[in-house]
Amino acid sequence: MSRGAASVWRFDAIGTRWEIESATALTERQRERVRAVVDRFDAEWSRFRDDSVVRRLGARGGSAPAPADAADMLAVYRELSAATGGAVNPLVGGSLEAAGYDAALTLRPGAPVPAPADWERMLECTASVLTLRAPATIDVGALGKGRLVDLVAAVLHDVPGRLVVDASGDLAVRGGGIRVGLEHPYHPSRAIGVVEVADAALCASATNRRSWGAGLHHVLDARTGAPVRTWVATWALAPDAMHADAAATALFFDGGPRLADRWGVHWVRMSTDGRAERSHGFPGELFTLTGPGR
Repeated sequence: MSRGAASVWRFDAIGTRWEIESATALTERQRERVRAVVDRFDAEWSRFRDDSVVRRLGARGGSAPAPADAADMLAVYRELSAATGGAVNPLVGGSLEAAGYDAALTLRPGAPVPAPADWERMLECTASVLTLRAPATIDVGALGKGRLVDLVAAVLHDVPGRLVVDASGDLAVRGGGIRVGLEHPYHPSRAIGVVEVADAALCASATNRRSWGAGLHHVLDARTGAPVRTWVATWALAPDAMHADAAATALFFDGGPRLADRWGVHWVRMSTDGRAERSHGFPGELFTLTGPGR
């Protein structure tokens, strides 16, 4: 919660802690709209729910009515996949399950399993139908939380003054600005820098989050099914949270910075040896060493 906030509503959803900060307390009707959009998104995209659209498709393949977000999210996935040479794709769920990050959260890793490289042939979406041509596990973690942050902010369009929607690392700010620290991935009580977020979104990803053993975490290279090793944390500042979230994922791979630059996204990433890179013109301050050329 930032200083001066009049009201903060906290709740848990999609496996993470949310805070919605507003100048005035949200009404019950506004909260109901938030719950509805979160429940709808979770029922469609969660690979942790037996009754979700993606779980039912994943079991046998087939077709289902296209979720409202499917076309937009898959379009961004195509850009992510092309920019990273296939390192990011939405069928990485099977790789996560093999690594132990499965629906039951067994956290018992097996051998790495690459995601289907031909995901664009397997997973298709029209205006009305989402089709998966063979059993596979869809996981939209590369950008889904950002998308949901945007949706929550949108249903609160009538909230006056500054609004902050914070989903634990992915946040959107409207009607003002806040100063956000970039959490040090090795020392969570410290920051490697700060940035002002005003009428924009900031998303972060780090390998110390959702980790369950030495070298085991949720950021996998879809081509190998193995956890990434070179970069430990990323941050991306964009006009909307879906692109900020997607860029934060892409920045773990070669090609990610070029994609972020093409989207007009400002970014920072930190390597496992503690050095940082940032985009030209990043509108914040870093307290750590920066790498060459940035």
